Amino acid sequence: MLYPNTLEQKLGFDTIRERLKESCISSLGQDYVEKIRFTDNVQLIDKLLRQTDEFKQIVQYESDFPGSNYIDVRPHLNRARIEGLALTEAEFFDLKLSLRTVQDCLKFLTKHSEGKRENETTYPFLRELAGPVGVDKNLTNALERVIDDRGLVRDSASPELASIRRRIISEQANLRKRLDSIIRQARQNGWIPDDLSLTVRGGRLVIPIAAEHKRKIKGFVHDESQTGQTVFLEPAEVFDANNEIRELEYEERREIHRILLALTDQIRPHLDELKKAINFLAQIDFIRAKAKLAVQLDAIMPKLQERPIVNWTDARHPLLYLSFQKQGKSVVPLGVRLDEKTRILIISGPNAGGKSVALKTIGLIQYMLQCGLLVPMVDYSEMGVFQNLFIDIGDEQSLENDLSTYSSHLTAMKQFMIGANKRTLFLIDEFGTGTEPGLGGAIAESILEELNKSGAYGVINTHYTNLKVFADKTPGLINGAMRFDGEHLEPLYQLEIGRPGSSFAFEIAQKIGLPKTVIDRAKEKLGSQQVNFEKLLKELDIEKRVFSEKNLEISINQRKVAQQLAEYTALKNRLDNEQKQLLNNAKHKAKALVQEANQRIENTIREIKENKAERDATRQVRQELERFEEKELTPETLIVEKPKQPEEEFEADGGAITVGSYVRIAGQNAIGQVLSLRGKDAEIRIGDLKSNVKLNRLERVSRKVFKDATETKDERPRSQGVDMNEKMQNFSFNLDIRGKRGEEALGEVDRFFDDALMLGYPELRIVHGKGDGILRTLVRNHLRGYKQVARMEDEHADRGGAGVTIVKMK
Repeated sequence: MLYPNTLEQKLGFDTIRERLKESCISSLGQDYVEKIRFTDNVQLIDKLLRQTDEFKQIVQYESDFPGSNYIDVRPHLNRARIEGLALTEAEFFDLKLSLRTVQDCLKFLTKHSEGKRENETTYPFLRELAGPVGVDKNLTNALERVIDDRGLVRDSASPELASIRRRIISEQANLRKRLDSIIRQARQNGWIPDDLSLTVRGGRLVIPIAAEHKRKIKGFVHDESQTGQTVFLEPAEVFDANNEIRELEYEERREIHRILLALTDQIRPHLDELKKAINFLAQIDFIRAKAKLAVQLDAIMPKLQERPIVNWTDARHPLLYLSFQKQGKSVVPLGVRLDEKTRILIISGPNAGGKSVALKTIGLIQYMLQCGLLVPMVDYSEMGVFQNLFIDIGDEQSLENDLSTYSSHLTAMKQFMIGANKRTLFLIDEFGTGTEPGLGGAIAESILEELNKSGAYGVINTHYTNLKVFADKTPGLINGAMRFDGEHLEPLYQLEIGRPGSSFAFEIAQKIGLPKTVIDRAKEKLGSQQVNFEKLLKELDIEKRVFSEKNLEISINQRKVAQQLAEYTALKNRLDNEQKQLLNNAKHKAKALVQEANQRIENTIREIKENKAERDATRQVRQELERFEEKELTPETLIVEKPKQPEEEFEADGGAITVGSYVRIAGQNAIGQVLSLRGKDAEIRIGDLKSNVKLNRLERVSRKVFKDATETKDERPRSQGVDMNEKMQNFSFNLDIRGKRGEEALGEVDRFFDDALMLGYPELRIVHGKGDGILRTLVRNHLRGYKQVARMEDEHADRGGAGVTIVKMK
C-alpha cells in the first residue's frame, strides 16, 4: 500500500520515469516504463535487479550488442490478423528489421553462453528472459526473399513481377528515345529553352514547351508553370506508349498486392510467436534504459533481504547526484541503519541542514529498489522489502476540502496509524508542525508512541525537544542529528545517528545580524532549561568533532605501534632462528671433529701396538696427533675492533668573525657560513637551514675545513639483496595513489601488495580519493583477483570514508 496518491511526485520518482523514457530507443521500452509499479514480491524484485545489473555490464563493457531498429510493429501484427488484408511494403520492412534485431540479441546472448555449463552462463537472467523467444527461420527467409534492404518488393519475388518490370523498363526506354527526338527538334526550332528537359506529370512523361508554341506540337497539355509561360505537353504520338506503361504499372501493383497478401497469410499463423519476439525486444529496450540510468548514477545491486531492514552506506539522492554531476560538485553521502532494535529514527538539527533531503533520499531509493531499479550506494549495503510505504512530506492543504496545513498532517497520521504494521516504512517531515507548539508536540508524541507499538519502521524530522527526549528513553526509537559546524555556523549535511541535534536558532539569528538585545530577550522568554539544553547540544557537537580528530590521531599511532610491534616480533623470530641455526651448525661441526679425533687416537694406538712401542715410530705418531690438535681444535681468534679515540675534527682559524666567515658552533660538529651580523648575534647558514646564534658561541674555521665538512660522500653499498629488516622498517601499511593514472596506480598497488604479503600484514589501507569513483572501482576490481584478500570496506567517514579502501587479509 502506498500513501498518498501523489507519492511518486513528492519523492521525485516521476522525474526518474522521464529519464528512463529518454534512455529508451523506441516506444517499446517507453510503454514498459509507464508500467513500472511498486511491489513487495522479493523474488520479482531480485529478478528485475539482476537483469538490470547484467545489462549494466553489457552497457559498460560490451560494444557489439544491437542498439538500433527497436521498432514497434505491434499495430502491424494486429492488422495482419484480419483475413484478406495485406500489410504494406513499409510495414513488412519494419517487421523485417525488428526480427533481425531480435535475432542479433539472441545471437549475442548465445555467443556468451557457448562453451559454458548451464549454471555458468555469463548473463543467466537475460538468457532466461530470451528462453521462450524464437522466430521461425522459414518466416524470416520469406521476408528476406520478398522485401529488399530499401523496403521494396524484390524483382525476384515472383516470375510475373520480374517479367512486368522488365517490360516497363523496355517501354520506358523506347518512350524516352521518342521524346528525346521530339524535344531535340523543338529546341532546334526555338520552342524549348536549352535548360529544360523531360519531366513527369500525372505519372506520364511530358516535355516542357513555351506557352506561345504549344500549338506547334500536337498533344495533350497536362500542366503549366506558376507563371504560365511554360506548359507541360504530352505529344500525341506517345499517347499509346504512355498508356502501355500505365497499364503495366497497374499490373505491377496488382502483382505486388498479390505477393504481399500471400506473405501476410504466411505470417498469420505465427502472430503469437512474433508478438513474443517483439515483447522481448520491448523488455530489452526497457532493461537497457534502466542499466543506462544505473551507470549514470553509479548505482549497484545491494544485498537484498526478505525482512524489513535499512542498512545503507554512502547512499546518494539520485536526482541531486545527477544535478551536481553536471555542476562538477559532489553529494554528501548518507549512512543510515534501521533494524528490529532501532526501528524509528528521529532526526533533528537546524533548518537547511539537510533533514528533508535525507528523508527524500530514503524514500526515493527504497521506492526505486521495489520498482526493480539499481540504487546509488555502496555494494555491501543491505536493503529490505516493505509492504507499505507512507510519506508525509509537504502538505495537502486544499480549499475545496477545507483542509489547513495541520489538518492535512493529521489526516495523513490517521492513515498511517490505520495501515501501519511490521512491514511498513513511514517518512514524516516536520512532525507536529502547523499548530501551537506545546499542543503539537504532545499530539506528535502520542502518535509516535502508537506508531512504535505497531512495529513499523520510520524516519521522522522534527524540532520538538519532547520528541528527542522521548526517543532517548523509548526502546525501538533512536535519535539522529544532521551535523552542523557550531563554530562557523555552517551545515555539514552529514547524518549522525545516536544523539539529538540542536536547532542552532540563536546562533543562526546572531549570524544573520539580529540585534543582541533581541536574542537575549528571546533566551529569557524561552527559559534557562531549554537554553541550557540547546547550549549543551552545541557544545557536544563541537566536542564530538574534537574527539573525532583525537581518535583519528590515536588510531594512526596505534597502527604505527602495531606495525613496530610486528617488525620487532619478526626481527626477534629471525634472530632466534639464526641463533638456533648457528648452534646447530656448531654442534654438527663439533661432533664431526670429535669423531675424527677419536678415529685418529684409535689409529695412533693401533700403530703403536703394531710397531711394538718402538721409540721413533711412536714419537712420529704422537707428533702427527699433536699437529691435528693444533690445526683443527685450536679456538678461532675473535677480531674485536677497538673504538677509535675521538680526534679533533676541526682546526680553529684565528681572526675576527665577519660576514662570509666559515664558523663552527662550539661543542658541536655543525659547520656554517655567516650571512649577516646584528650586534652580538650572527645569522648563519648550515646547509639549507638559517639560524641566529650568539657570536660568543662561534669559532672561526678555515675554508678547507668547511669544504671537507660539507663535501658529500658516496657511501652507497656496491651491491644489494633483499634485506627483510630494512623492508620491515621502511614498509608502511598506507598507500596513497591519488592523482595517478589507472595503469600507474595498479602497478603501485601490485608492488605494495607483494611487500605486504611478504611481511604478513593483516590489514592494508589504500588512499585513492573520492572523485567520480573510477579509481576506487578500478583498484577494488583489481584486488578481487588476489585470493589472499578476505574483504574490502570503506574507511570511517571521519578518516576518509569512500576515498579510502581498507583491505582485510585472510
